[in-house]
Order: sequence, then C-alpha cells, then structure tokens
Amino acid sequence: MSQATEKKLVIPQLIVGLGNPEPKYDDTRHNIGFAAIDALAKTWGISLTENRKFQGEFGEGMAINGEKIRLLKPLTYMNRSGQSIVAVTQWYKILPESVLVIYDDMDLPIGKTRLRLSGSAGGHNGMKSAIAHLHSDNFPRLRIGIGKPKKDGDSGTVSHVLGKFSQEEANLMKEVLGFVVECTELCLKQGVEMAMNRCNSKVISLNQDS
Repeated sequence: MSQATEKKLVIPQLIVGLGNPEPKYDDTRHNIGFAAIDALAKTWGISLTENRKFQGEFGEGMAINGEKIRLLKPLTYMNRSGQSIVAVTQWYKILPESVLVIYDDMDLPIGKTRLRLSGSAGGHNGMKSAIAHLHSDNFPRLRIGIGKPKKDGDSGTVSHVLGKFSQEEANLMKEVLGFVVECTELCLKQGVEMAMNRCNSKVISLNQDS
C-alpha cells in the first residue's frame, strides 16, 4: 500500500553543514558545508544563532514542503562534529535517516555534487564523527566537490582543504551553492532518492555560459 511507499521516502528534518569555526577558516574549501547552510538560511529566511546546548549555530523555520526544518553548523571543529549533531537529534528526537549532512569531497571535481542515502565516511573526519555519534551511517549526505590537491602527501592535502578557492573557483562555487539549494529543496519536496537523479547528473563547469 501507499504506506510502504511513504516509508521509503526520506525527507530531511535537520540539515547539517560541516566546517571549522574561527574566521581563519572562512571561505576555505573544507568549510563549503558551512557556506551551504548560510545559502539555505538566506534563501529560506532562517536566522542562525549560536546555541550552546547544541554546540553550534542553529536555526529553524518552515521548509518549502510546509514542514519545520532545522539548520546546523557545528562549532566543535570538524573532527567532533558528531557531538553537535547528536545534541540536536536527541533534543528533537530526530532519527539519523532524517539528517542530511553537507560537506566537501576531494574525490569529486569542482562543480560536481553527489547525493546519497547512506555510506561510509570516505576518510572525512567530520563524517567519521557524525557516524560514530549517530551510531549509524544510514543517513543522507550531499557531497560538494573541491577537487584534488596539486601536491601529493598529507601536507598537500591539508593545505588544499584549508586553502581558499581562487577567484575563478569562488565564482563557480556561488553557482554550485545555488544548485545545492535546489537539490536540498528537491529532497524536501520529493524525498532524497528522487532528488538524487537531478543532483548527481549535473556538472557546473568554469567555461559554461550562464
């Protein structure tokens, strides 16, 4: 019956963007999850304020689907993001599968996004912490490509993820963030699985006309 169909529909109730606090991390590749939450908050008219209980910047409002939506930027530093996420899920009794986590991914080129219903941390410290604290990897995530570092090794990786986008890349990322808002709204209206078709097929490139 339709109940079975409804059961499969994954609609986020909490959207989390991963990043690091402190101004020095603003606009870095690793903080694109924070930038995504800022873009959603601006689009939906939700104000974010620091919430000590949740150890993060938090806001709630009405989503495009007429349901309440909550936005979170953990201020615990990346490798302890799960503490902040679980504080919110326990307070509002939100199941892990209703948490959409948005974060950066070096394995995806700039301009590419990837939406999934579940999966591993893929070496991302913020996701490792989220999975550990939620005791589950069965929650949707939207990865935003930041491209690979030019230099190999750990030092190259660190300077890449904590580095800032070039002016050209920053312009492109504005478009990407607009697309992330579109994908998130699709998740809320149609469910994550339906939104995956759209969000995983588009590539926004530097040289396209827009």
